Amino acid sequence: MPPETLETGQRKREALTFLILAVLIWPFIAVGVVAGWGFIVWMYYLFTGPPGPV
Repeated sequence: MPPETLETGQRKREALTFLILAVLIWPFIAVGVVAGWGFIVWMYYLFTGPPGPV
């Protein structure tokens, strides 16, 4: 294989990998982190009560 063909194939693979990460994986990770944080706060309030004067 000539070097140009190998470089083009590698660029296509890298672009596809980037698109999969950017469009599919990272949004799910972001939603999971936000949902996890919300769950932690919810559990904290469940055990300690709501904030503010009682």
